[in-house]
Amino acid sequence: MTYSQDERLALAALLEETGPQAPTLCEGWQARDLLAHLVLRERQPVASAGVLGGPLSGYTARVQEGYLNRYSFSELITLFRSGPPRLSLFAIPGADEAANTVEHFVHHEDVRRGAPGWTERELSPGLSDALWKRLKSARLFLRRAPTGVVFAKKGSEERITAKNATPSVTVTGTPAELTMWSMGRTSAANVSFDGPDEAVARLVAWRS
Repeated sequence: MTYSQDERLALAALLEETGPQAPTLCEGWQARDLLAHLVLRERQPVASAGVLGGPLSGYTARVQEGYLNRYSFSELITLFRSGPPRLSLFAIPGADEAANTVEHFVHHEDVRRGAPGWTERELSPGLSDALWKRLKSARLFLRRAPTGVVFAKKGSEERITAKNATPSVTVTGTPAELTMWSMGRTSAANVSFDGPDEAVARLVAWRS
């Protein structure tokens, strides 16, 4: 069992508990919308290209709404839990683990932290290490940051330079919290900042 599969099954179980109208950290999305996104992503790769906006965003929204109209919430959970279909790009050996470990972890937390009173999960050392290694890819999301960004693993001397620029801000937290922050879940990420006051303020405002 991979970490991606573990998070897939845990998220599917959580969705069964919360129901379709549960809030999430994804603005404008209830649990049902997040679930339809996950199913679409593995079964309609062209439509999934519009998730982040752009010319395909309208098409993506229509396909996602189509899944919600065609399937019940329970049926969508079954589709998600069963994993990518045989002809999906995500069914290529190793692709699910490479592409979905962070995706499933973050969306699992989107549902967990969408409800009041959430607490941080205690992750296995293996999953924590996997998230830390994948933080190197956050350079893509932070390339337009107004400052340099360095990730510091809480309780460790390990560092990742996400953007090499001055002035620089060090963002400290566990790999899980740094992952949430880097993926834009800034209001629900337990991280701290160190650097020139003006630089910290600019980075926080840019990422909010």
